[in-house]
Amino acid sequence: MERLDELESKSIYIIREAYYYFKDTGVLWSIGKDSTVLLWICRKAFFDRISLPIIHIDTGYKFSQIYSFRDKYSSEWELNLRIVRNEEAIRKGIGPHNNDKLKCCSELKTNALRKLINKEGYKAILLGIRRDEHGIRAKERYFSPRDLQFAWDYNNQPPELWDQYKSESEDHTHIRVHPLLHWTELDIWNYIKRENIPFIELYRSVNGKRYRSIGCHTCCEPIDSDAKDIDSIIAELHAAKTQERAGRTQDKEEAYMMQKLRALGYM
Repeated sequence: MERLDELESKSIYIIREAYYYFKDTGVLWSIGKDSTVLLWICRKAFFDRISLPIIHIDTGYKFSQIYSFRDKYSSEWELNLRIVRNEEAIRKGIGPHNNDKLKCCSELKTNALRKLINKEGYKAILLGIRRDEHGIRAKERYFSPRDLQFAWDYNNQPPELWDQYKSESEDHTHIRVHPLLHWTELDIWNYIKRENIPFIELYRSVNGKRYRSIGCHTCCEPIDSDAKDIDSIIAELHAAKTQERAGRTQDKEEAYMMQKLRALGYM
């Protein structure tokens, strides 16, 4: 079996395991390359039709291309899309221009998701994070429990031997499920190429710049690049010496800050 087939097969297994254990499951879709690949594999896992709620957390500071891509493909793929905003925080003026990144991300992303989970009662949330994205994400498990405070205890991770996953948190709150944890950035692009998966145009070079990792437009910087198609993106990554998230806001990406954000429930 080729590498991409093995990666896909394991991800489908994890997605189906999550659905077996937790019928009340949502899928986070940031519209980036990883979460779009996750959606694509979910479609395969459920025979082309995802009945699970697809959750997009809208901070109000996303690139305009993200909204247009979301609306086009949520309609084309007939997704059960849930758009979530922390309206209370937005009304208070919380945002990247007048708050530090910890408060901004905590309010507009983490607390937006927390309110949705509390309201809808989801027992599991599927996310498209990978171990190679960031050092703190490398500590994650495929099935990762959160506690009543929404927190993640990265010092006390359950073992996952022989694909035996933890299906219940100690205080019966939700589990984060990470079906793409074993993929790399190159795997993602090779899979997008093989499957002809649509992706947001921000990843293509325009005037010598492109985004390698996207989120809110206030916290992302493009990298120098001439890669205008998938083949040139893949070739560029083979030669890359920088980290994938080097263009994200550094005070958020700094190791301790990211560790703190994730411990508090950040995606």
